[in-house]
Amino acid sequence: MKRHATVLSVLVLLLAGSAASLPAQAPPRPVAPPVQAQPAVATPPSQAPAEPGSAPTSQPPSEATLGVPFYPAMAFIESYDAGSGQRFFLFGTSASFADVVAYYRSALKQRGELVFEEPATHMFEIGRFREETMTFPPSVTVKDYTWGGMQGYPNPRPGAEPVRFQTVVQVVPIPATAPDVKR
Repeated sequence: MKRHATVLSVLVLLLAGSAASLPAQAPPRPVAPPVQAQPAVATPPSQAPAEPGSAPTSQPPSEATLGVPFYPAMAFIESYDAGSGQRFFLFGTSASFADVVAYYRSALKQRGELVFEEPATHMFEIGRFREETMTFPPSVTVKDYTWGGMQGYPNPRPGAEPVRFQTVVQVVPIPATAPDVKR
């Protein structure tokens, strides 16, 4: 089961990269059934309720929030709902895959595991996976986006530098409610 969760985590990172390499298209708009006109009640955007953990957030987290050190000069890309009350956070860097893996080996004091050779994807588990309460194992996953002649992961921020990231780091932090996990 632990291996299943590891592969699932890596697949999410791979899918995020595949989607990023495709040209941007507007998502299809759902067709709503006709509604009878009723007086609208305006709700200020700041007071609109939101489902917890469902939408991406553009607020950069801190090292303390995620419980892992950040590679120097790593840029926050986005965070997403992973299900079961978890989120995963994507970061990009212009540094090489080898440099980022070496940094996390030293910072986390573990070797981690090369889960794919092509494209190179290395995973460091940072907590115990509990299938009954988690969707992904708490981990730091590093992926090479220059493999096979790829130009890198596109920076989603228009006009931002770098235009593409050589390496992407996915962080799945240990949930705050997780009992007896290593930190």
